Amino acid sequence: MFRSYLKTAWRNLWKNKTFSTINILGLAIGMAACIVILLFVFFERGFDGMHSKNIYRLCEVQKYEGMVAPQNVALSMYPMGNTLKEEFPEIKNFVRVRGQGEVDLNYEGKRLFTEKLLIVDSTFLQVFDFKTVDGQRESMLMKPNTIVLTEALAEKLFGDADPMGKTVMRYIGDTTALMVTGIIKNAPENSHLQFEALVPFSTIYHPRMSQNWGGNWLTTYLVLADHVNVAAMEKKFPDYLKRHMAAGDSWRFYELFLQPLKEVHAGSSNITHDYLNAKKFDKRYTYIFFIIAVIILAIACINFMNLSTARSAERAREVGVRKAVGARRFQLGWQFISESILLTLMAMVFAVLIVKLVLPWVGDFSDRALKLPLFGNPFILPGLIAATLLVGVLAGLYPAVYLASFEPVKVLKGSPKVGRNKGTLRNVLVVVQFSAAVFLIIATIFALKQLRFMQTRDRGFTGEQVVLIRLDNETNGKYEAMKQELSGNSLVGGITASQQRLGNNIHQSGVAFHSGDGPKRELTSSTVVVDKDYLRVYKIPVLLGSNFSPDAGANAKEYVINETLAKELLKDSKKGAGYESLIGKMFGFGGMDSTGRIVGVSKDFNFNTLHHKIETLAMFNQKDWGYGEMSIRINGGKAKETIAFVESVWNKHVTGHPFKYTFLDEHFAAIYKADQQVSVVVGVLTGLAIIISCLGLFGLASFAAERRIKEIGIRKVLGASVQNIVMMLSRDFVKLVIVANLIAWPLAWFGVRRWLEDFAYRIDVSAWVFIIAGVVAVVIALFTVSFQAIRAGRMNPVQTLKAD
Repeated sequence: MFRSYLKTAWRNLWKNKTFSTINILGLAIGMAACIVILLFVFFERGFDGMHSKNIYRLCEVQKYEGMVAPQNVALSMYPMGNTLKEEFPEIKNFVRVRGQGEVDLNYEGKRLFTEKLLIVDSTFLQVFDFKTVDGQRESMLMKPNTIVLTEALAEKLFGDADPMGKTVMRYIGDTTALMVTGIIKNAPENSHLQFEALVPFSTIYHPRMSQNWGGNWLTTYLVLADHVNVAAMEKKFPDYLKRHMAAGDSWRFYELFLQPLKEVHAGSSNITHDYLNAKKFDKRYTYIFFIIAVIILAIACINFMNLSTARSAERAREVGVRKAVGARRFQLGWQFISESILLTLMAMVFAVLIVKLVLPWVGDFSDRALKLPLFGNPFILPGLIAATLLVGVLAGLYPAVYLASFEPVKVLKGSPKVGRNKGTLRNVLVVVQFSAAVFLIIATIFALKQLRFMQTRDRGFTGEQVVLIRLDNETNGKYEAMKQELSGNSLVGGITASQQRLGNNIHQSGVAFHSGDGPKRELTSSTVVVDKDYLRVYKIPVLLGSNFSPDAGANAKEYVINETLAKELLKDSKKGAGYESLIGKMFGFGGMDSTGRIVGVSKDFNFNTLHHKIETLAMFNQKDWGYGEMSIRINGGKAKETIAFVESVWNKHVTGHPFKYTFLDEHFAAIYKADQQVSVVVGVLTGLAIIISCLGLFGLASFAAERRIKEIGIRKVLGASVQNIVMMLSRDFVKLVIVANLIAWPLAWFGVRRWLEDFAYRIDVSAWVFIIAGVVAVVIALFTVSFQAIRAGRMNPVQTLKAD
């Protein structure tokens, strides 16, 4: 019997090629979109799933005086790990981790540079389940001056030789000899911790670290016992902080909270200073992608139901005859469901082919290793088959029930009501389709506008054609000589240096301000050590006072503060006091030998990303502290020549360090990459939703023209023009799209407003976007329907009136 169903289904599909093609193509596109998005979702949800223990990351809420708003940070204090374990029986183990930045390793003259060296506690491999290759897991990080390498880095350093027990030189401060005590597997791509080497904290430990309460410079992970009440545990943290930070009541500036390990990658959009979170992505966007993909698949299923019920009059006699000869209702239902399943299976084959074609591009764009191993994974192929059957049954269930319900007496008599009473439902489904499409069009336009806004907004500094080159303890000593030589060439527009890079969550420190006529005020501000030419090279205006003097940092210690910090410092001043009252006042890092004078107030600029409001900032010229990066403004018209010149100067002064650079624009593009990915993905999915909706509209228009073929012939005989025919057939569909706009607009307004709240600086929700989206939807629908309407209107009425 099932074989008979399939034969009949195949004949019907082949007989109605246009409708079959539309359904197969629409379903294939919808399925392909769903598969790709699900692969992305599963990859994201799989982050850090390789670890078996109940691991949480310890995070802080910092609410210092002077901050624009409290900040959630992924940092914690060195003493917290061991004291928490001692005082909270719920904590079974802990590990502290710190990224070291770029480090060079040397083995017998072979020198390699890695940015993925982590300083960790000896418990690192007891907390995390990264796989080991060689060495004793429990002890390989126990002793100071040891190092554990990943397979990839070990191969680069030692080739085919056995690295165990050999010594490599690490250049951080003083040169340190490190003995290789272990080899581990490369960190999986879906691990938020990415590293190539591990060095125990005991290598750099100093006794003052254990008393460094208030210094937030590492990340702490805690292993909790199973079934711990985390919320109840967090309520005990204020008392814990008070016990250890009672001096000066500094504990009041902090709150502690725990973040589950599996939420670190995708649940940290509101957490800053998150330096060890590789490929960080907002899980809300993952949900958005999934919802849109499901909407697209639903639109494809709606197309199937619409076209199936629209053709009910053609299938009515078939149903009547089958019932007359004894076919039961459930048999007819299975007949139509089998047609749906056959069509869906064909669509799935095409969908898999589409996925195979686009997956390399999607992987490159998303920076994820997305794969569809049909036969390499025991769950993929069965899952696709099960999903196909489910979609086939769901898409075909309503048409099957509806068609099988026809009464044979009525349909064999040619009742004119057959198939007409479902026109309202088809109209509702068309409205649903285009409501979703209009919603996505509006969302896409606003996403692109917001991304464009972030890329082009005046950030308060000029970052175009700025080349960035990292400096370390060795190269810092060559900076002044390189700067002097580079400055003498017309290809270079300016050279400066700083401890931190713009856009990278500049560090905050306790600072002290003394106005001279009152008590010293202590607060917290972002602070950065800069070269005296920093403001000039980045073209940051000084509103009042002066820039750094040429000898600043040698004899005098000078600060230039931003407007936001200036306003904060003036809070307790006399009414009417302006920025000029701050010039010459004493200012410095609290508790450090850095007290100097404020010499200028700069215009506010976005030193962090546009996701955050501008915070207080103090720029400090203290060159003997060293810099982390050199910034060179180059001649944009001769970029290649300028880069070659800079490289020659670098190689002349620096030996052993390869010349590596990046553009500041590229750095900011990487920062906003996730936002760009969201914009592009939503745009692509929107395009697919529109295409599938238009396929359905094309099929319905084709059916409408075919059903009214005689009417069209009579109208033409009576003098109707092609334009009249087009308007007649298009009018109803255009009305439906207009109704869809009226439904989509308020939903889109609400959704876009909620999404834009995540940005500190954002565009306005303009009404013209909604109007444009509505017009675009109407034009697309009109164009789709008109194609069939023009074709029907140009047919010879003699032929149409002769048709059966």
